Amino acid sequence: MKIRPLTIEGAFEITPVQHGDDRGRFLEWYRFDRLAEAVGHQLDLAQANLSTSARGVVRGIHFADVPPGQAKYVTCVAGAIIDVIVDLRTGSPTFGSWEAVRLDDEDRRAVYLAEGLGHGFCALSEGATVAYLCSSTYRPGHEHGIHPLDPELGIAWPVAEPVLSAKDAAAPSLAEAGVNRMLPQYEVCNDFVKSLSQIGDSR
Repeated sequence: MKIRPLTIEGAFEITPVQHGDDRGRFLEWYRFDRLAEAVGHQLDLAQANLSTSARGVVRGIHFADVPPGQAKYVTCVAGAIIDVIVDLRTGSPTFGSWEAVRLDDEDRRAVYLAEGLGHGFCALSEGATVAYLCSSTYRPGHEHGIHPLDPELGIAWPVAEPVLSAKDAAAPSLAEAGVNRMLPQYEVCNDFVKSLSQIGDSR
């Protein structure tokens, strides 16, 4: 597999090597050792999520308090999505910026995003099934959202009328989240990620 760092620190695109014949295809969509080599530490898997979405559905932008935050390894197992990673870490050189990667059931790419980064996606196909590997379990009260249509973020969602959940539609803007001290801090996130590397070295 090929692992490519994105423009946002802590975010990576993973492209697997596919082997196919007239029976179908086979690929490794996750390798803990290859990811750890790129990221600097192993991804401790605590929870696996699966979501299905109709065309035009936008989910996100979601993030969790750090520590422990929630790193994610995301792929689209059926259909196609535009996956969006947003830097929500105050003090980061790329704070407020975002990057989009197409994930689908043809190229079978995945993305990895570190603790403190925001995540969302838009379903491009009639039905899209997305699988997430997560470094921590869901913690009510410690997971938050930023409105995906916040003009300050300016995310170019590829649909004219995005379909949002009631919770996402009621999420604060980036500016409101900052005023309310909801956003993760860049230095805290970096220190936490460094501690994961040290734990890995001691194993």
